[in-house]
This record gives sequence, structure tokens and C-alpha cells, in this order.
Amino acid sequence: MIRVRARTQRSQGLDRLHRDVLAAMTEALDAADPARIIRKHLRLHGDILRIDKLQFPLKDYRRIIVIGGGKASGHMGEEVGKLLGNWITRGLIIIPDYLLPRPKSRRIGYQTATHPIPSRKGMEAVHAMLRLVEIVSRDDLVIVLISGGGSALMPLPVEGMGLSDEARVTSLLLKSGASIEEINTVRKHLSQIKGGRLAERLYPATVLTLIISDVVGDRIDAIASGPTAPDPTTYRDAEQVLKKYDLWSQIPKNARRVIAGGLSGSIPDTPKRKSRVFQRVYNVIVGNNRASCLAAASFLTRAGYKTQVPSIRISGEAREVGRIFGSIARDIRDNGLPYPAPAAFVAGGETTVTVRGRGRGGRNQEVALAAAVKISGSEGLVVGSFATDGIEGQTDAAGAVVDGSTITRGLELGMDAEEYLRNNDSYRYFSKLKDLVITGPTGTNVNDITILVADHR
Repeated sequence: MIRVRARTQRSQGLDRLHRDVLAAMTEALDAADPARIIRKHLRLHGDILRIDKLQFPLKDYRRIIVIGGGKASGHMGEEVGKLLGNWITRGLIIIPDYLLPRPKSRRIGYQTATHPIPSRKGMEAVHAMLRLVEIVSRDDLVIVLISGGGSALMPLPVEGMGLSDEARVTSLLLKSGASIEEINTVRKHLSQIKGGRLAERLYPATVLTLIISDVVGDRIDAIASGPTAPDPTTYRDAEQVLKKYDLWSQIPKNARRVIAGGLSGSIPDTPKRKSRVFQRVYNVIVGNNRASCLAAASFLTRAGYKTQVPSIRISGEAREVGRIFGSIARDIRDNGLPYPAPAAFVAGGETTVTVRGRGRGGRNQEVALAAAVKISGSEGLVVGSFATDGIEGQTDAAGAVVDGSTITRGLELGMDAEEYLRNNDSYRYFSKLKDLVITGPTGTNVNDITILVADHR
């Protein structure tokens, strides 16, 4: 994988604090490099494949098939292909259509699909992937590579629903303010492969699923909607999520009919922990937000800051989280709390945005803009927030970086930050200031990271 560097649109005028925040972001991305992660966790000793404490004697299997999907799965597959070579019988991995350069493997094929809204390209790719594993036995080893984005990239609606129905449900949920766990609770119950249903199709083969997590708390059943994981949620949970966000009457009638069938028992629920289909399934998380936050913190410590990682479970409405980060930055600078400058905080997680306006933006851009309001006028403070996949919402930015002058510079251009927040238009705000964080698609995804640094002035 090519090294990805975080930068802002401004090439001039960045001081040391800005440069340190951007460099810490780059260190976090390096730690999330899928190829690096696979090399760290996967080893081949003769004919023994080792993944952490697990061992798989490859000569005992008739076939070894590699499948999967997600933003990081392409580069994961490329590295698995290099490691296993001719041991692999065949494979197919579904990747985002914007991912460049495209991964290459001699025995693993790659098909593209759309994200975040599922499309026919993804469904056709899923059908092609399933044809590879249509008839499996106990003598087969199926290696499944899963990462964030897999839910949208691998659509296959249940019978009675069309792809347009699934796309509509996904679009409504993404704008509602629902968490990724809640979104995927619904997705699992409208899919033929999510929520452990892929494991049902792979039974009785041995299944090794390697996972790069983009879910707060690393819940295996929620990452890419848990295609090979037991599903603790039910149709009742799916219904409650939709009603919680006032979406029950807005989703297509076909989706309501499926959930109603699940509630009545006429449609079987997703497989649960005691199901026999999981007897030979091994789900292993190989990469997550924690590793990237610690890498960023390590860099900042070396750069001379007292550094903490207070949490990797940050969630909630983006603008409210941003205000809290701005308040923490002010306390460090003005009151020496929790400790005096030079100091740094690195926090991970994933916020949500309830879309009420007509603007463009994303979670991290709203976090940054709300933080900017709080630190306005303060020198020696910089806050940056970014999505590790490099793309936020329907924008080309990963996030934004702000300081004490951000709001003043916005006012000089006739922009009211609070109005831009109300209109969910943080992208246009930062675009005019040239403070967007640009990485391009990174080929990975381990949630979001917010970094704040404070120094004496």
C-alpha cells in the first residue's frame, strides 16, 4: 500500500502545531495500513498458517478460497495473496469503485461496488463471490476478509425486497443520526449474507475471518454487519431502531413486510451464538482504532507533548462532541487542566450527524467546526478531526483542522459558523478557508480520530 499523508488545502502558513497534528494523523494512517496489519498478524511456517494463536495446516484442506469485502479488504487480499501464493485455489473480494491503485493478486479477483449507498454493481459482485463457495465441504478452508464499508459494498436483499428498497433504507438511516450499530442492526435483517448468514452458506467449511474494525468497541457482529458472526440482535431490535428515528413509515413497504414477517416468526431470524454454523468459524480482529490512536499519541509524545488517549469510544452528535473537545483544549491552555501545555489529546470513535440542513459535510468536519467556535480567539491551540478512510459523506475530504483564528477568518469572508453548522454545511465553510484535511481514499478504515494540541504562546 502506498503511504498516505494527511495535508490541508493550504500549502503555506502552517505553524508547528498544525504540522504536528497533520503528522500525527499520518502516523495513525500508517498504523491502519491493511498490508502492514496482515504482515504483523499472519505468518506462514512451512504449510502451517498462523494467525496470532490459531494454526491452520494448509495441506489438510482440499481447497483454500479467499472472499470478502470492505474499504480495507482489497489491500488485505493483496497481502494474503502474496503470503499464500499457490496455496490459494481462487478468490474474489469486493472493493470500493473509487479505490486506486487497484489491488492485484494472481489467484484473487477484485470487483468494484459503490459506497455508502449500495447498487447493482455490488449485488452482482456478491453473486459472483457466492458462486465461488456454492458447494463447500469440511475439507475446505474459506478465508474471509472483512472491513468497514462491507455492509454497503456487499448488498444482497432478502427475498421480497429489491435493491432499491435496500438503498432507500440505507439512505434514510445514514441521515437519521443512528449509530453504525443501529444501522447495521436493520441491515442484518434485510440481507441474505449479513448477520451471520454468510456463515450459514459456508457451513460446514472451516472459516477464518480476518477483520479490520471500524466499529466503536470492536463488536464483531456490527463490523460490516457481521457476515460470519453470531447475531445477538433480532427483528424486534430492527423495528425499534426504525421507530426510534421515526423511519418506520418512511421505509419501503417491502422492508416493513420483511420485518413484520420476522416478528411473526414466518421468516427465520439471523443465526445466534449456539447455532452449529459457527462451530468451525474463527473471527479475528487484526486492526482497529486503538492501534492508530496509540501511534498518533506516540508521535506527539516524541514531539514533546504530554499526551493522553482518554477514549477510543467517542460517540454522539458530532457538533456536541466538537464543543466538548474545544472546551478541553481551552482548559489545557487557560487552566493547565488536566495538565499544562505543551499537551496533546488523541481520541477515537465515531460520531453521528443528524442531517437537518441542505449543505455538504461530514462527521469530522462538524466536530472541527464546533470545536473552532469554542477555541475562537485562543492562541496556541489546534484541533484536527478526520476519518481514516479519507472520505466523509459525499465529499472529497477526510476532515478539517481548526485553530483560534478559524472563526475570525470565516467572518472576514462573511461566514457565520453557527449558521453553517445548522445547515450541515461544514465542507463549504472549510473549503473557503482551505482548512479541509485531504488524504484521498486511504484503502483502510478504523473509525475517526480527533487530535488536539496546546502550547504556550
